[in-house]
Amino acid sequence: MARKGRIDVPGAVHHIIQRGMDRGKIFWDDDDYHGFVKRIAENFISTKTRCFAWSLMPNHIHMVLSTGTTPLRHVLQCIFTGHAIGINHKYSRSGHLFEGRYKSILCEKETYLLELVRYVHLNPVRAGIVDTIGDLAKYRWTGHRTLLGLNNIKWQANAEVLRWFGSRIGTAREKYIEFLKAGLKGSAVDMEIIGHGMKRLSEGGWESDHGDADASDTYADERIAGSRDFVEKVLKQAGERERWRSKMVGKGWTTQRVIDRAANVAGITAEEVKGNGKRPVQCLARNLACKWLVDDIGKTETDVAGILGLTQPTVSRVVRRGRLIAKSKGYQLEE
Repeated sequence: MARKGRIDVPGAVHHIIQRGMDRGKIFWDDDDYHGFVKRIAENFISTKTRCFAWSLMPNHIHMVLSTGTTPLRHVLQCIFTGHAIGINHKYSRSGHLFEGRYKSILCEKETYLLELVRYVHLNPVRAGIVDTIGDLAKYRWTGHRTLLGLNNIKWQANAEVLRWFGSRIGTAREKYIEFLKAGLKGSAVDMEIIGHGMKRLSEGGWESDHGDADASDTYADERIAGSRDFVEKVLKQAGERERWRSKMVGKGWTTQRVIDRAANVAGITAEEVKGNGKRPVQCLARNLACKWLVDDIGKTETDVAGILGLTQPTVSRVVRRGRLIAKSKGYQLEE
């Protein structure tokens, strides 16, 4: 069965899992973990990606994220690709570090956020890396320590998670710990969320359409966990975005025509849009071209990087600037 495209809706919550090839290691020593955390910080802060929970294990990664200014797939591509390149260089290894593209399930925030936080932060305990929840506070590679106030990590949405447990931070932390303990005992809610997709996701089989939830409770799309209303709303938004892109392509907006349009707005030639020219008119044209190519006709940032002679991280930044400029100045692909 062909893989379905990813769904990314700003404000929604995503549970992300990435594994090592053949379940092999992706972290060998503390420097590997530190490097990955640094890479997360740089990308999450610059793109305003919100992280509610995270856990790094020797052979896999869990994160609970909400999209910021940049589509999540582009943010994670930078992080995972950069980590793989760095590890291969450090250990003089070749081949794939990860088993494939990361697994992702989009979840209804009000229903699943706390369960996801618990599920992710308990992973080192359930995997036997640490013995107890008390020992979990000593494990440096999760967001659990930050929720307890033992780390100061600016890119983790600490306050928002704790607010679910109370307005006083001390009381909230106590209730959070009790919530974790209930998860180890297998609370009814925890078992429910696993049945609605978490177990399927953690086993890496979400891309096969063999849903195990009651159809009356959960709409039949294995990429999304939530009520029927939530899933239908997400699919509608995704469909509208794809219909817009199809409309633009159907009206003849090719890659070259988009570049020509951006060049015309800035008063330069199409060739001057490419590369790293620093003149203000070149920057304007490049900002708009990247924004329109990605948002309006559905090109990936990697595709655009190759077309314009840029790096993918550069395209990601330029797309964000293009969105701001297009909105503030009223620039549209079609006049």
